[in-house]
Amino acid sequence: MEKIAFIGGGNMASAIIGGLVESGVAPEAIVVVEPFAAQRDKLEAAFRLAPRAAADASLAGAGLVVWAVKPQSFAEAAAPCAAHVGQALHLSVMAGIRSEAIARATGSERIVRAMPNTPALIGMGIAGLYARSAVSGADRERVEQLLAPTGRTLWVEREADLDAVTALSGSGPAYVFYFAEAMTAAAQAMGLAPAVGRQLALATFAGATELALRSDDPLELLRERVTSKGGTTFAALQSLEADGVKAAIVNALRAAQQRARELGDEFGA
Repeated sequence: MEKIAFIGGGNMASAIIGGLVESGVAPEAIVVVEPFAAQRDKLEAAFRLAPRAAADASLAGAGLVVWAVKPQSFAEAAAPCAAHVGQALHLSVMAGIRSEAIARATGSERIVRAMPNTPALIGMGIAGLYARSAVSGADRERVEQLLAPTGRTLWVEREADLDAVTALSGSGPAYVFYFAEAMTAAAQAMGLAPAVGRQLALATFAGATELALRSDDPLELLRERVTSKGGTTFAALQSLEADGVKAAIVNALRAAQQRARELGDEFGA
């Protein structure tokens, strides 16, 4: 029975652990190091685990180690783990910590970095993945299998591409919520009840996204099919163009990408 270790037991780790337990992995095969007592209690109650407050020799023999701590906590968290995890495959879901820093801290070259997003908590996420050269095909399959319950995965060839993935899909749920907030506020301004506006906005996002996922047509064509010249949608899109909304969105994602690079320079160089 392969032992899987989690360094950090927050939301993303919990989503992965939940998938493991549902797939039949025994709780005793899962080791979690989580310094916060309240989170340890949640993990124990939800999954019948016995999380540890600090790293110890129980990490020895783990075939896979999942790093799920905050970037600024990585160096401190890694120090007591290093003596036990040098032979393991490592999967990082930390933003900003580059694979070279993980290799130095753990003594392992078998490192995969993942940038998931919060819909992983309901099994509808998507994670961009990058593997160092020492990661085998079997290692890649193991990571895909581990993350499958959280949603989709895709591989990128360059580690720097994860900064763009972070900007697009990692931060992306917040953009959707932001736009839905604005639509809900507009609904209220037009006289609809808040609950009605929220329901209409969120159902529209869900339906439009599913329609696009089921179609091979370009997004531009899908948009044009909803936009009759001189109609209501045309008026709305003309207003958005006049206000420079598309350019502002591009600028926003570039700002997020730059911040991801800065986090890498600060914590993961």
